[in-house]
Order: sequence, then C-alpha cells, then structure tokens
Amino acid sequence: MKDFIDAEAFKEMVLCAENALREQTQLINDLNVFPVPDGDTGTNMGLTMKNAAEELKKRNVRDLSEAADCTANALLRGARGNSGVILSLLFRGISRRFKTFESAGAAEFAGALSDGVDAAYKAVMKPAEGTILTVSRLASKAAVEAASLGADLEGVFICAIKAGTEALAETQKINPVLKKAGVVDAGGKGFMVILEAMLASLRGEVRSDSGSAEEKAEEDRTSPFNVFDTEDITFAYDTVFIVRKTQEDVNIAPFRAYLDSIGDSLVISEGDEEFKVHVHTNIPGDALNEAAKYGTLELAKIENMRTQHDDVAAGRKARSTDDLEDPDCEFVPEESPEEEPEFAEAEKDFGVVAVCAGEGMEALFRELGADSIVTGGQTMNPSTDDILKAVNRTPASTVFVFPNNKNIIMAAEQSIPLTEKKVIVIPTKTVPQGITALLNFSPEGAAEEIAEAMTEAISVVHTAMVTYAARDSDFDGYDIHAGEYLSLLDGALIGSYRDEPELFRNLNEKISEFEPEFITVYFGSDVQEAEAESMADILREACPDAEVSVVDGGQPVYYYMVAVE
Repeated sequence: MKDFIDAEAFKEMVLCAENALREQTQLINDLNVFPVPDGDTGTNMGLTMKNAAEELKKRNVRDLSEAADCTANALLRGARGNSGVILSLLFRGISRRFKTFESAGAAEFAGALSDGVDAAYKAVMKPAEGTILTVSRLASKAAVEAASLGADLEGVFICAIKAGTEALAETQKINPVLKKAGVVDAGGKGFMVILEAMLASLRGEVRSDSGSAEEKAEEDRTSPFNVFDTEDITFAYDTVFIVRKTQEDVNIAPFRAYLDSIGDSLVISEGDEEFKVHVHTNIPGDALNEAAKYGTLELAKIENMRTQHDDVAAGRKARSTDDLEDPDCEFVPEESPEEEPEFAEAEKDFGVVAVCAGEGMEALFRELGADSIVTGGQTMNPSTDDILKAVNRTPASTVFVFPNNKNIIMAAEQSIPLTEKKVIVIPTKTVPQGITALLNFSPEGAAEEIAEAMTEAISVVHTAMVTYAARDSDFDGYDIHAGEYLSLLDGALIGSYRDEPELFRNLNEKISEFEPEFITVYFGSDVQEAEAESMADILREACPDAEVSVVDGGQPVYYYMVAVE
C-alpha cells in the first residue's frame, strides 16, 4: 500500500475507478426507481468518468497538481446529467486542494475530499439529502477525523469507505421512495464504487491495464497463435462491427441472446446512438444480417483465426483486413461539406441553443429562431462539452441555452465559465417549455430583461407526457409493469395503463382543471398522425374552450408531449 499519492498513483486511481464504474454501470442503473426511461445514473457517471480516463491516457502528467487538474477539467467537460455534474464538482474541489502539490498523504487527501464536498454543495442550488451529496459528505467527514487522529492513507480511505457505506444504507431511510423500493441512492452507490476502486488501486489489488472485457477480447485476438492448435478454435471467424441504432430506445437484449447461441467471446459495448459487437462465430454473415434488424451497419471486420494461426505457425505474417488496402491505388476522398466553425465570432447580440431530440422538434426550434441544436433529451443527456460546442458555434455575444430537461440544466450551467461568450441558462425542464420560451424571445433590451421575460413565460406552461414503463416498479402507490403506458403531468406520475385512450381520458381530467386556452399535442416517432388526431379529439372534448393543435415532433421515448397553457 502506498503511503502517498503522486501523479502516477492518482492517474491510476482514476483509471481504475473508471473501469469499476463501467463494470457496475447496470447495477447502478438498476437502483433507479422512477419507472420512466431516463438518462440513468450509472450511465451518466460512467460516461463522465470515461472522459477523464481518456484525457489522462493522452497525457504524461508531471505532478499531482497537473493530474488532478487534468481530471477535473475533463470531468467538467464530460459531465452528463446531475450525477455527472456533481461528480465533476467533487473532483474540482479535490483539484483545488492539490494545487501546487507534487504528492499528498493522508491529511492532504482527506482535506481534498472535504473540499470536493464543499464545492458540490455550494454549486447545487437546493442540495437534497439522501443522495450522493450525503454519502460524500459523511465519507469526507470520517476521512478528516481519521487523518486528525493520525491515520495513514490506507486508514483514511478505510474510514471514509466505512462511513460512506453506512451513509449509503441510510439513504433508504431518508428517502421514502427508496425505502419502498428497497434500494439505495444510485449516485451514492456510484461514489462508493469510485472510492473503493481508488483504495484497491493504491493497495495494488487492481490495475487499469488489466483492461475491460472488450480490451481483453482484443488482446485475446492478437496474442500469439502458437499456444494452441487450430482444433482449439471452435468458432473460426473473429467478427467485429458497429451498428448505428435507428431508434434510441431499441432493446438489443434479444440480439445478445442470439449471438450467444451462435458463438463465444461475446462483448457488446452499447451507447445511446450505436453499439459495437465483438464475437467469435462460424456464421458471421448471419450475425450481420441479424444486426440489421436493430440499426444500420456502419463498420465491420471479419478475420479467419484458423488461417491466421497457420500463417503465424509457418513464420508468415498473419493476414488481416489491413491487407485489403491497395498501396498502388490512389484514394481521392469525396469533398467534405464545409464544417461549422469551432468558435463563431459575434454577428449579433443574442443567440439561442436548444436541446431536443426528433427531426420535427429540431425543425420547429430552428424555425422559431434557434441558432444551434444539441441532440439529446431524456435517455441521452448531452455532456457539458456538447452544449459548450454549440454555444461557441453560435454567432452571438450572448447565448441563451434551453436545456429542456431537468437533468440537463446543471450540465448547461457548467458551460458558463468555459467560454468567452456570455451564457444564460433558461431553466426549461421540458421541450414544450423551451418552445414557449423561444416564442417569447425578443432580441430587444438587456439580456437580463429578456431572460426574465422568458422565465416568466415558462412558469405558466404545464407539460403532460405519455411514455412507457422502462421497468417494473411499485411507485407512488402504482403497481407498474414494464411496457405499460405512463402519463405524467409536470413531472408527477398520474397513472399506469395498458389502454392508451383510457390514459388520455384520465389525463384530460387533470388537464381540464387548468382551464387552458391553448393545448399543443406533439406526437413522437412511434405515433401516426391519425392516432395523434384521435387523442387530440379526446382533449377537445374535455376542454371545449381550448384551441388544440397537433404537431409532428418526431421525438423518441415520449409518444406524446402535451403543452397546456
């Protein structure tokens, strides 16, 4: 066990923490109790940490200060969802404590952990207890107390992990929803996974270069073939391919089961928009044909391991897909379209960046005057860097950002100090609120006055959502089964239904209480316009004095988004 943390140790700790988060992503995601499809905590924390790991791998950090600063900056830019932002804030505080440090012992690390917690609490407008904030606070408190009593670095970690684990268990008692579901807070669990991996790294129990399952599979493919005979190769074709999803919420579990039945060494890395497959099989064509049911095949590589073995055993260079390139063939790339500038100089005073998903929604925001669109939403929270790039591409000196999702607001706010442009985040929690804000955007007057007018406009917008249950759940008095229709109003669950018309009739009772003047029904990618008109007719019947409009939003996840004003 190391007695201090230097640049190399800190880098290894972060890389091991990223490995651990990746391995436990699904376990953390499964702790989410709200039944709607969302940007799950494990995924968001894992992707945030991945950004730091990738940046550290590129750098030869000279001292602890540089390693911590590199990590904090990468986490800030890669932060996704509230959990990812809080994680980045925790490391930002650690980085500030380690400023000018070449190494850190027990007291310095405990103080850094405490500074990280302070940074997170100060940045969160309404800190909620029974979350990652509570777990990190009590863990850091125990670390500081242990250091003050003379504990060494290992002892400080042990005390922090013990206190954090106890605090994590207590989140179930603090939050009645967690208690009823019988789970602990997902963000708190993610934080504990990180602490435990860091300690394991310092002890030498784990190493980052042991790699992920996918990396190990890559090593297996490229290791010497002369350690086994061709008879040992049950499945001959090493098959790797990437598929871009045609739908963000596509379920690839059946595909995974199919590949398991026709091969081995299966590894699938899934992202929001695509997934990468590695499998050994004797029928690679069947694997590719089946993959086409889940999206568009983008890249593929198929190599015969038996012939590669024979080549190596005979002292020849193993043939690979690299040999398909013809050195005598001059390749003339197609002329690429002109790319948008990374930083656009101001051509006007005010610009707008909106976050949304769906061709119809994107077209609507652009039609209403949005300069830049960040593709994202409920199941695919964009990172701070995604939003920052859109801000910098906007040719205005002041840029208003509409997050259009409560789990994206914090990530948007983190972009403010990262650009020379003035950024004002309008706290839109839904796409309909964002549309209303843009309708009330008038580039006249001071920026603060414009922001105030838009914020006031969204305060009278109620948003109803119709989606599906992503998981079985006993939530808020409802016995919910995966796949059922769910209705929500201003974020609160109204009910779970197997029948869509029944859902609308019950939802309409709630909507009619607002005595609305305008109702807009945005229908999603899985809904036909005729179906949407039928649902709108139910709304017209319930609210005869309201003007009801139907718009093709093309959004994923939500069958309907309904704006009520």
